[in-house]
Amino acid sequence: MLLSLSVAACVNDTETTTTTTTTSLTTQLEYLNPVFEPVLADPAIILDADGYYYVFGTQDYGLWGDTYSTKYIPILRSLDLVNWEYAGSVFTMATRPIWGTPNAGLWAPDIVKIGETYNLYYSLSTWGDPNPGIGVATASHPLGPWTDHGKLFDSNSIGVNNSIDPSVFVDDDEKVYMIWGSFRGIYGLELTVDGLALKDGSNAINTKVRLAGYDTSTQWNGSTYEAAYLIKINGLYYLFLSSGTCCDGHNSSYNVKVARSDTPLGVYYDDLGRSMLAGNRGYQVLIGSSYFAGPGHNSIIQDKNGDYWLVYHAFDMSEPANLGNTPRRSLMIDKLVWNESGWPRVFGAMPSNRLTIAPST
Repeated sequence: MLLSLSVAACVNDTETTTTTTTTSLTTQLEYLNPVFEPVLADPAIILDADGYYYVFGTQDYGLWGDTYSTKYIPILRSLDLVNWEYAGSVFTMATRPIWGTPNAGLWAPDIVKIGETYNLYYSLSTWGDPNPGIGVATASHPLGPWTDHGKLFDSNSIGVNNSIDPSVFVDDDEKVYMIWGSFRGIYGLELTVDGLALKDGSNAINTKVRLAGYDTSTQWNGSTYEAAYLIKINGLYYLFLSSGTCCDGHNSSYNVKVARSDTPLGVYYDDLGRSMLAGNRGYQVLIGSSYFAGPGHNSIIQDKNGDYWLVYHAFDMSEPANLGNTPRRSLMIDKLVWNESGWPRVFGAMPSNRLTIAPST
């Protein structure tokens, strides 16, 4: 991470007025990816009324040092999206949820504010877990204290294999939706207005909707998707999804695609008009490069100028391979640019690797 302050002088004069010169001094913040190290994966971002941006993510075990060794779902904060600091955690060793498979870890959270309450959704899973699930905790401030409400559902109860990676979206009509799933099918359903339960209760196993990928009965398929994230712009719903291998270090093929719909639960189509109910589809938002491998699992934030910023993780290829081949994923940001047809991607569809103008905060 690098901070640069560029100074520019603006002189106002005209051909007819040579006696008056007005000079103003401005500063321009720039950034260099990654914007936070040590490491944090699967970032979920929110802006609080206190002026801070907060990111919640997956802790990469064994790489945080003593300061982070007992923390679960670490929290970062920043005033400018460039300079980040560790600010706490949702859980500790003593308070972590234990309702899932024995030895399950906390993965891939999402954060949303409903009314005056912050809802933190989390995955509870082991690697290759036959029955992972999704839970929820609440707080009145992003830094907590957090109250765990336990399990919303697990894979068996909802009928979706590999039920991880929750993403929750509050629509303009205050209806609350969850989208989730990993490398089989991406599914969606409606939650209660407080986001703490399934609107259809136990019947949600029958009313859930497949939004992307194949039916959950299929085997793991890297051409499908995980890490869903939903935003609404000009009446259209944009569903961001990650494909490829997330966790192979320098060999990771993770990348981000997007599709859109006129309703939150689909059908979603890509830029070629193809339904997302298959693999290898979606408009390409972000792919890896020789500088950063496996970029993905994004969230999105809007700056004060109305620009949208992709917040994601990637492997830094400048690190030694013995580090890059561990789950050492670092925090990255890049601006979304929209084409004439209304499709977003980062510039060049690859992570920026040079000094870049920072968000307006």
